[in-house]
Amino acid sequence: MLVSVTLGQRLALLALALLGIVGLLPRGCLSRPAEDEDYYMQELLSREHYYRIPVQEENPAEGDQVWRDDLQPPAPRNKSKTKPTSGKQAGAEAKSVKSPNKKSEKTPNSISEAEGQYQSERVDCPPLGLETLKIDDFQLHASTMQRYGLGAHRGRLNIQAGLYEDDLYDGGWCAGRNDPLQWFEVDARRLTKFTGVITQGRSSLWSSDWVTSYRVLVSNDSHTWVTLKNGSRDLLFIGNKEKEIPVLNTFPKSVVARYIRINPRSWYSGGSICMRVEILGCPMPDPNNYYHRRNEITTTDNLDFKHHSYKEMRQLMKVVNEMCPNITRIYNIGKSYNGQKLYAIEISDNPGEHELGEPEFRYTAGSHGNEVLGRELLLLLMQFLCQEYLSGNPRIRHLVEETRIHLLPSVNPDGHDKAAEAGSELSGWSLGRWSQDGLDIHHNFPDLNAILWEAESRKWVPRKFHNHHIPIPEWYLSKNATVAMETRALLGWMEKIPFVLGGNLQGGELVVTFSYDRTRPHGVMREATPTPDDPVFRWLAFSYASTHRLMTDAGRRVCHTQDFAKEDGTINGASWHTAAGSMNDFSYLHTNCFELSMYVGCDKFPHESELPEEWENNRESLIVFMEQVHRGIKGVVRDLQGRGIANAIISVEGINHDIRTAADGDYWRLLNPGEYRVTVRAEGYAMSSKVCEVGYAMGATRCSFTLTRSNLSRIKEIMEKFNKQPINLRHPPRRPRQRRLGT
Repeated sequence: MLVSVTLGQRLALLALALLGIVGLLPRGCLSRPAEDEDYYMQELLSREHYYRIPVQEENPAEGDQVWRDDLQPPAPRNKSKTKPTSGKQAGAEAKSVKSPNKKSEKTPNSISEAEGQYQSERVDCPPLGLETLKIDDFQLHASTMQRYGLGAHRGRLNIQAGLYEDDLYDGGWCAGRNDPLQWFEVDARRLTKFTGVITQGRSSLWSSDWVTSYRVLVSNDSHTWVTLKNGSRDLLFIGNKEKEIPVLNTFPKSVVARYIRINPRSWYSGGSICMRVEILGCPMPDPNNYYHRRNEITTTDNLDFKHHSYKEMRQLMKVVNEMCPNITRIYNIGKSYNGQKLYAIEISDNPGEHELGEPEFRYTAGSHGNEVLGRELLLLLMQFLCQEYLSGNPRIRHLVEETRIHLLPSVNPDGHDKAAEAGSELSGWSLGRWSQDGLDIHHNFPDLNAILWEAESRKWVPRKFHNHHIPIPEWYLSKNATVAMETRALLGWMEKIPFVLGGNLQGGELVVTFSYDRTRPHGVMREATPTPDDPVFRWLAFSYASTHRLMTDAGRRVCHTQDFAKEDGTINGASWHTAAGSMNDFSYLHTNCFELSMYVGCDKFPHESELPEEWENNRESLIVFMEQVHRGIKGVVRDLQGRGIANAIISVEGINHDIRTAADGDYWRLLNPGEYRVTVRAEGYAMSSKVCEVGYAMGATRCSFTLTRSNLSRIKEIMEKFNKQPINLRHPPRRPRQRRLGT
């Protein structure tokens, strides 16, 4: 019901008057085309199926107005090649957070022509930051809660529950009672121009809970609340039809207030009132900087902070190459399932060539296409390295001149296209994660762990079976094997270039994981499974985590269910969750490369406005980790004629994992500070050993070897020379003397 007020009252209550006259246009989540179906874990709920699920909800209260058009399946999207909007693109029409301004728009929920038509005011506002943790726990409130683990602090978009739900970390806010008096509230801590609401159901493998309709209320003091209306009726927004796919309702006119409250009116009949929420809003001007967020930083780097489409990514790489032609080279390692080239950029003082004694480093990102932050970080990194090199930064110049750096920003461009088309807020937790043919690229490598551990159990190592460079099984290399095209491209890349150290950037958490990623006991889900190089891996992981602005901060809020800050922001992969055939384990067991996974942010697909801060969070870590490629020992293994010996085996006493020399005979062995007895073996050469010392200062210790031919190899060479016959066979054999008779 509308309440009439006098002019004096309007002047006295100016802030509230701004709230009471707002009309809303609820807009639901639009679907993707049928061929772009994606699935959420075991649920197997596609977006096409989502719109066929019947809505089960209570009857709306009298006076509430529902936009019933939201219940109809949306029309298929037009796949035009227009440039997507920057920031968190939502795609098209009502689904878009950023949409074109329109002079006028008739809202579908207008009561009648007589009551007038609302002018649609399209305001481009980012998320407040429930998902990215910019909104603190104490800014979230609720009427009731089922238990602490389902309190208001858990009502964040895309927050994940553990495999086994407990009282501490569950997948959303759930009200303590199922009635229309419940609410979820966000305190923006300052006047904010609210423009929309995004909701999900509860993340759970064991229950089904979501809200099917709700009202929105706003306030300036948290005591007097105004319900958003259209004319004289309360607006009833259509919510979710299942628990994972986010639904966006945008406002045709912005609402200025400090507090915003969501009041569920109906919910899935088989579940409870449970929600995960994100609020879209622009903070109002703050001349005194009173509301400046704690620890908030701004970057001074002049970089291209935006989300890049595939075409824009290629253009940016070309721009970097043109800016720094003497130290960069663009190449591709193969193609995706949809035929998009997998572009990499090399940064080195002599691009295109492997220099003797110079280690090779790689960063990859986007193996999970919806984890977009890593992709953008690598695009920012290549710009930064180019600019700093040109400006004469001695640290960057030394790194570029002493290292051959390879950056592959998008391993799965097909998956990224899916996620980007839906938009970051609306792509959910899994859309675009897999390759186009449904494979998890990061875990699509051959399981070499099982092969090595079987050989060890049979005591074949080291006499019958090597502890390194384990061959790929023949079945995996067959054409019929379930191997993604992107994975095959990565395999060829790894075998072509003698990488020493690598990092793959992922998202959805703040932690660095290291091998092994698979537990040794069969059937065990979580158990620490260290490699023989566990101390080195732990140092490498800590070098990244400790220089990240948030990973080791004991006071930060956990992203989902585990507090990795207690473990210095690092964890052994198998002790987190077991996974066979990971890129990390394959790199370690099949090549010389030590590979780690960096989970660089809680939000897989942050809003464009968050990119400068995320860059500052990760910039130093990205550089420090690259510098670790120069820790340990390095050298060249040669013969007496000074020629490099390829595939010579480098063994370190006490570490049951060897490496091999590259084609030119050079090698790099990552080690922590200390003294090590190093032994070199090569077929046809005598074994050689020496003690090599690794210091604390940055820079690998030189430890080269000169091998002599073994006696056995000399004999074999001579026998080969004389057609594998004994040497004395080249002369006629002497006749034996005949003994005289009678003597």
